[in-house]
Amino acid sequence: MSSGKPLLSTSEPSSATSPHHRRHSSLTIGSLGRLCHNTSISSSVTDGSQHSNLSDHNDELEDELEEFDEDISPLGGALRNSVECPAYLRTRKKFKPVDLQLQLPLPERKLLVSWGGVTDPQHVWSMREVSGASSQAVSSGIQDYLNKSQRSERFLQISMQLKENLTHHDNPRLIHINDPKRTNDNFEYSGNEIRTSKYTFLNFLPKNLFIQFHRVAYLYFLAIAALNQLPPLAVFGRTVSLVPLLFVLTVTAVKDGYEDWRRHRSDRNENNREALVLQSGKFHPKRWKKLQSGEVVKICSDETIPCDMVLLNTSDPSGIAYIQTMNLDGESNLKTRYARQETNKLVLDGTIISGVITCEQPNRNIYEFTANLEIKGQRYPLSQSNIILRGCQLKNTEWAIGVVVYAGKDTKAMLNSAMSPAKRSRLETYMNRETFWLSVFLLIMCLVVAIGMGLWLNTHKNQLDTLPYYRKIYFDKKKFGEKYKYYGIPMETFFSFLSSIIVFQIMIPISLYITMELVRLGQSYFMIGDRHMYDSSSDSRFQCRSLNINEDLGQIRYVFSDKTGTLTENKMEFRKASVWGKQYGSTLSVDGTGDTNVGAEAVLEGRRTWKLKSEITPDSELLKLLHNDLSGDERIAAQEFFLTLAACNTVIPIATQSPSSSDTDSTLRASYGIVDYQGESPDEQALVAAASAYGYTLYERTSGHIVVDVNGEKLRLVVLGLHEFDSVRKRMSVVIRFPNDSVKVLVKGADTSMFSILKRDHPDDNHTKHATQSHLNEYSSEGLRTLVVASRDLTGEELVEWQSTYEDASTSLTDRSIKLRQTAALIECDLTLLGATAIEDKLQEGVPEAIESLRQAGIKVWVLTGDKQETAISIGLSCKLLTADMEQIIINGTSESECRKFLCDAKAKYCVKSANSCDQISVWRQNTESDYLEIPLGTKLSSLQQQHAGQEEGASFGPLALIIDGNSLVYILEKDLESELFDLATSCKVVLCCRVAPLQKAGIVDLIKCRSDDMTLAIGDGANDVSMIQMADVGVGICGQEGRQAVMASDFAMGQFRFLKRLLLVHGHWNYQRIGYLVLYNFYRNAVFVLMLFWYILYTAFSTTSALTDWSSVFYSVLYTSLPTIVVGILDKDLSHKTLLKYPKLYSAGYRQESYNMSLFWITMLDMLWQSLVLFYVPLFTYRDSTIDIWSMGSLWTIAVVILVNMHLAMDIQRWVVITHISLWGSISITYSCMVVLDSIPVFPNYGTIYHLAKTPAYWLSILLIVVVGLLPRFIFKVLQQIFWPSDIQIAREAEIMSKRRHFFGSKPDRISS
Repeated sequence: MSSGKPLLSTSEPSSATSPHHRRHSSLTIGSLGRLCHNTSISSSVTDGSQHSNLSDHNDELEDELEEFDEDISPLGGALRNSVECPAYLRTRKKFKPVDLQLQLPLPERKLLVSWGGVTDPQHVWSMREVSGASSQAVSSGIQDYLNKSQRSERFLQISMQLKENLTHHDNPRLIHINDPKRTNDNFEYSGNEIRTSKYTFLNFLPKNLFIQFHRVAYLYFLAIAALNQLPPLAVFGRTVSLVPLLFVLTVTAVKDGYEDWRRHRSDRNENNREALVLQSGKFHPKRWKKLQSGEVVKICSDETIPCDMVLLNTSDPSGIAYIQTMNLDGESNLKTRYARQETNKLVLDGTIISGVITCEQPNRNIYEFTANLEIKGQRYPLSQSNIILRGCQLKNTEWAIGVVVYAGKDTKAMLNSAMSPAKRSRLETYMNRETFWLSVFLLIMCLVVAIGMGLWLNTHKNQLDTLPYYRKIYFDKKKFGEKYKYYGIPMETFFSFLSSIIVFQIMIPISLYITMELVRLGQSYFMIGDRHMYDSSSDSRFQCRSLNINEDLGQIRYVFSDKTGTLTENKMEFRKASVWGKQYGSTLSVDGTGDTNVGAEAVLEGRRTWKLKSEITPDSELLKLLHNDLSGDERIAAQEFFLTLAACNTVIPIATQSPSSSDTDSTLRASYGIVDYQGESPDEQALVAAASAYGYTLYERTSGHIVVDVNGEKLRLVVLGLHEFDSVRKRMSVVIRFPNDSVKVLVKGADTSMFSILKRDHPDDNHTKHATQSHLNEYSSEGLRTLVVASRDLTGEELVEWQSTYEDASTSLTDRSIKLRQTAALIECDLTLLGATAIEDKLQEGVPEAIESLRQAGIKVWVLTGDKQETAISIGLSCKLLTADMEQIIINGTSESECRKFLCDAKAKYCVKSANSCDQISVWRQNTESDYLEIPLGTKLSSLQQQHAGQEEGASFGPLALIIDGNSLVYILEKDLESELFDLATSCKVVLCCRVAPLQKAGIVDLIKCRSDDMTLAIGDGANDVSMIQMADVGVGICGQEGRQAVMASDFAMGQFRFLKRLLLVHGHWNYQRIGYLVLYNFYRNAVFVLMLFWYILYTAFSTTSALTDWSSVFYSVLYTSLPTIVVGILDKDLSHKTLLKYPKLYSAGYRQESYNMSLFWITMLDMLWQSLVLFYVPLFTYRDSTIDIWSMGSLWTIAVVILVNMHLAMDIQRWVVITHISLWGSISITYSCMVVLDSIPVFPNYGTIYHLAKTPAYWLSILLIVVVGLLPRFIFKVLQQIFWPSDIQIAREAEIMSKRRHFFGSKPDRISS
């Protein structure tokens, strides 16, 4: 134990420490200047992205470790610690001793660093345990060396390291408080006016066109339109040729212009808001856009912060301000910010503040701020807890005063306003492949026409004066005798080639791009409106944040999921505790009630003055231990245990008084106070609430102290410093002074980082450690989240040394977080183990069912979590990710060779082959077709062979599950073991990665993306999932308890994991089927039109003339056939949502690419070739003996091709609704109407043709014959396929139709009889 007397004892300050502490009183230096020899290597000073300023390192070792150290910070720091050479501890010659203020009495020494200035907020948002290198191994040779180091050398070395570069920073920003003129004259900082719009009135047209023409297809059509302007190549009218491109550009420009106008309006409203600015000693209103750096601004309650400001004073005497950062990061919990006590007192005294803030240059990190404040020659540190950012709101604080440090575009909110990386759909990339082949067809047709023209001209070169189309002399009256501009056969052949490109230009469908955008927009509308994906608990509906990848939802093969907050609720409940080696919590009943707990509550009833807003039922045995009158180590440990839970946190207590519920005893004791807690971590809130339930209620927090109610007695604790949780140390500590002037450091953290910094070589400590370790394993196996709690006393000398070092680290402008970690290592050692906590994080509703459905669909679900391996396995079993029949492959390597051995042994044992193409296909088929859920009315014939192969391959083993930890991934992902991991992981049904860091999550996703063609989806709810979400093909964010960083970085967002089932199996399937068919149909629709023109040109001496009017060619894609395509792309459904959810296996059609592949493309092109021949030759043979003119034939071809492609579409529509009928038949009606209008204009050459044609039976017979003959092969093929080779979807659709018929005919007699 760290103290031999009760906590509330009024004994002398440094009265006795326990014998255990005396045994280790001769402190030694760690490899990086640490106080204790057994400090955890995870508290290394080195950070992955930065290097410490420590000198005398071996350069060669530095070079060898640098690359490995950059990405894996915990391990890199550990390795660097282990290779320090003795020369490291030599004092530099230039070093000058620093005044340590040792001559001052400890109570009188001025506390320069308040609680508000010590945070290292880089990982504030990640309070969960994250993985890093193991902290269990420090070599004995290094330990022997460290134990010989002298204390004075250690302290001088650390002081030198932290003092060096104290005021140096690359181009620091200087802010003169209340002197904006001086601040901005020297540096010209950005004003506070913001502009989120892209365009201005002057640059809109050129800039928008420049952005639009990034699409290569638009450049293609621009070149076509330009060619058509040349006289020799003017096939169409020069104006008409520009219409399609201008239409698409105009529609996009109008959309972009409207969106930008809304941005301008929003910017104008934002910039013209007003704030109170200090001018001539008084606060006057001033528009936001005129605010400048250096000005002092006053913010009132519920107002929005206009710029990034350092707090100087608040309405709270202790300088606390509460802010809500929802507009910045989406988190609704209140957060505390603090004004420095020095500035707070000056403002309260009425003193005009003048000083200088030296801060870092603007950056995007909203969780970190590094600066110093200089007032009256004194320098004070500033951190993220002293700054309030633009976009936040002031809450529960009457007013706050601050000085502007960043304004306008320099604010962190504006620097973070960039959108997440744009993603492109997989199907769209495949579409480029087919576009290439269409371009080849286009060039071949143009070459045929050009070569044909050259040969024809050469054959008839002597007759060119008299032959139509090529005669050299005009015969009309106006130009009689004049010669045509004839350029010779070679040039005429070349011009024919270019003219053919213009005629056949719509072979590449320009309308497809805008059609796909409109279809995706419509699909998103229905996904957002799906009431089955609305989460009532969080009042959040589904969000489509990206419209480019809707169809990718139907092709997902791998789902990478976070655990906490994604599979679980992230609503923590304190369940069990291990205190001083003894377990408590077994008396807690499931419903929180029980006879034993009634008596336990009575123990506290007479002493308690505070109650939780949400009550927790405590363990009766633990309550008796805390409140009996016996003394002893176990009771003292229990008291320190709960005091640590109450004090070592950043939770905000919100206390409200309420009268006593009983009138009889209200005169005997004070009324109860109701306290509630708000914090950035659900874990911390649960632990503080648990401490309150056991009589240790935190009810007041200021910048310099906290107040804890201990069983009715007020305990005021001075906070000397706080080292926040970070992913390198994986723990948190607070240094507090008790009323009796004793000083303790209270620590909590992950077991991997805590056990290595405990006291060693004492029987009591070893017994407690082993018992606690056993309890931790038990908790983890139950799926509970664990933390270890420890403490130690600090002597006066240790405190002075730590404070001096801490002050230097917290005021450093360079590598502050690294130096604070180094400083934390000075006191986070030789700890006394108090116990461990177990918190339950329940599964979300519907998670097991969702995972089971995804697995039946052939989707592999991988869980990537920062939790312990045992916890992750327990959650995996409860959510049905792991099953009892699975063979578990566990890889926990501590070196590259060990990881290689584990991987190779597993591959050999389970007969896993290297992932060449054949093996990949075999594994893919096995995992796809195994556990197939049969559907009625048929069997999938194509899967029988694959099922049989899968059964043979896995006959001797059950399904495989790979479980691997983050430490192993350090070696695997950085070395040449990725292929081994890929082979093994893809052979497993389940992969569970434990203790993984955020970048490792992204690395796992990238492993699958780079080595396979499978589509990946990542889903998470926290900021540590952002890299994984952005790396995956599709990123899904959960609107959870950890803020909205994941949502803001995602492509889609929803409230619960269970909605992923409907998103993929229903909407993903529909979207993929629709878009796949849409693309193929657009290729077919335009190609059949072009081929029809091609056959005509072959019959007109390769002259590139057209029988169709220019307007008919333009309107074909834009007006005549576009509407039905859009409606079908949005509304068509091959199967109902009930069928898709009932038979998840139907989803496999997506990642098998059954709706869009090269085979379908070539089949469609063959069908298109037949239909184009029918289109051309049926009218030709029908009117071969007539005197019909060319324009009449063109009019017939126009209406025939429109009816044909619409009937083609009608054959494939699965779901007929009213709007489908209107669009399809309305499209044909619009075509007739336009033709009537165009044929009624006398200046057009086709004047009156439709009126003459419509009177003849041959006209209508030709159209009917074209449709029947053209679609007959397609109809026969579809019938034969559905009868003899039905797909899963066709079988399911037939079952669905039969079920409806049985229901209809079965219920009709009932309705009649009733």
